[in-house]
Amino acid sequence: MLLIVLIVIALGSGGALAAIVAGRGEGTVSQPQRDEVMSVARRFMLAINNYGPALLDDKGQMPQYRSDVTALITPKFQASFDQSVTIAEQTAKAGLTRTADVFATGVADLDQDSATVLVAGSFTNSYKNKKGKTVDDEPAPFRVAVSVVKIGGKWIVDDFSPVTGVADDGSTGTSPSAPASPSLPASSAPASQGAGQ
Repeated sequence: MLLIVLIVIALGSGGALAAIVAGRGEGTVSQPQRDEVMSVARRFMLAINNYGPALLDDKGQMPQYRSDVTALITPKFQASFDQSVTIAEQTAKAGLTRTADVFATGVADLDQDSATVLVAGSFTNSYKNKKGKTVDDEPAPFRVAVSVVKIGGKWIVDDFSPVTGVADDGSTGTSPSAPASPSLPASSAPASQGAGQ
């Protein structure tokens, strides 16, 4: 009787092991896929939040900025980006430079052709004051969820949005530095530029 119980347990364990191994096949994602989508989200947030007067051409546009961002986004997202990029260019014409740092990325959701990547970092706006000295604003943190999709074997960004959170006091809110428009500062000219700093 004990032998029969042991055989049943062994067969059951073997079946469970086979199911686990089979589940790790085609329907699952690998660490390299996670790394790839996190890299795409990181590069996107750096590309869209690093610009300034040095990138302007003689037409007042930032062709390298446009190219860098466009290479990382879907055609659907490009339509939205094309409508808002002129605001970033106007900001650069006003003398504002934006630089960004990404502190961390993490995969919230991933399947074979779509992912949501959480990205945390900060951007810093800087400008020249009346004396010609570069003034850096305080770094502004951002937390965003970046939607990434796989098209033609390549992972690209389809959208992104601020991540809301719950504060220690239970209140909710959005990340203050994640503007509604992807690459755009809160205003087209630095607020403290005329302060004579």
